[in-house]
Amino acid sequence: MKYFQTSLTLSDGRQLLYFDRDPGRVPQPDTRGLLASTHRGEIRYDALVGEWVTVAGHRQDRTFLPQADSCPLCPSSDSNHTEIPDSSYEVVIFDNRFPSLTPPNTSFTAPSTDFLMTSDNAGHCEVVCFTDNHDATFADLPRSRVELVIQAWKDRTAKLSTKDYVDYVFVFENFGTDIGVTISHPHGQIYAYPFIPSRAKRHLDQVADYRARTGRHLIDDLVGRETSEGTRIVDRGEHWVAFVPFAARWPFQVQLHPLAPVRDFTELDDSQASELADIYPRLLRRFRGLFDEQVPYIAAWNQAPRGASREHGRLFLDLFTTRRDTNKLKYLAGSESAMGAFVNDVSPEKAADMLRGSLSVVPDTFTP
Repeated sequence: MKYFQTSLTLSDGRQLLYFDRDPGRVPQPDTRGLLASTHRGEIRYDALVGEWVTVAGHRQDRTFLPQADSCPLCPSSDSNHTEIPDSSYEVVIFDNRFPSLTPPNTSFTAPSTDFLMTSDNAGHCEVVCFTDNHDATFADLPRSRVELVIQAWKDRTAKLSTKDYVDYVFVFENFGTDIGVTISHPHGQIYAYPFIPSRAKRHLDQVADYRARTGRHLIDDLVGRETSEGTRIVDRGEHWVAFVPFAARWPFQVQLHPLAPVRDFTELDDSQASELADIYPRLLRRFRGLFDEQVPYIAAWNQAPRGASREHGRLFLDLFTTRRDTNKLKYLAGSESAMGAFVNDVSPEKAADMLRGSLSVVPDTFTP
């Protein structure tokens, strides 16, 4: 898909990028006169579990559930000067005004893992606005818009991966106030971490161990097992397959994998990207159809990291909702929050069956 990118520097020095299908955008200046932020957080090493924790106290003051007429992600108007200083847009990406991670002031030195070790939280936090329609959802975006979002994800993954202080690029969307979303306008985020997040690292370690023992790639074999067995498959195309994991943590959780090995968004070919623009929104509509209402969800795109572990990484989506039934949340209580030991309230096979039959927007023609 051909697209056009236009850059703008906001009044406080942050970068904004327009992604358009047609050329000719003339960016309007940001007239808000914002001051550049002087806040910087840090990352701290939890020696007991071997994980990095980001500390960013300034985020306590971030925007919280504004009314639609003062939404900071809508196009600007005479009465509401927003983060996007234009009257309309297709897809926009800009540096978060209240970031957890910020580019380093000087050359970055990778943190060690000493006891009580701290380090600069070097990285990037970007906001991805999918549409200028405040009341839209990703599930109902026109196909051409979804294709444009995918191109924007590819572009930012490529650019952020060139930073020597970035180890991992994470593309995700939080949807719904039950998840903790503080701005309802349809948007996602991109975090570029100076470390490999702990869950991604566990994936990579498992893949490395499996390859050492078998000579094969763990994800290839997992996908092969699910596609051959079929009982947990939710949707499938020529290039992608979606299934409920055998050991799903959440009552309703789906992984979406490319059938050919792809390490990150930059490696998607045109056919894979084109089919993704169909199957991904359809998965979101399946989730909505579970209980005939918008359900909160997290859409987390796993990608290969930079560096030596890159050969073990693969691109795939982990999509899950915090609902276990109508008006019932799956709480992460003692076992999950304290011990990381999930207890699932719905069998993966039943969840897959419910998701296969949940489409209300387009006919469900898929059978396993």
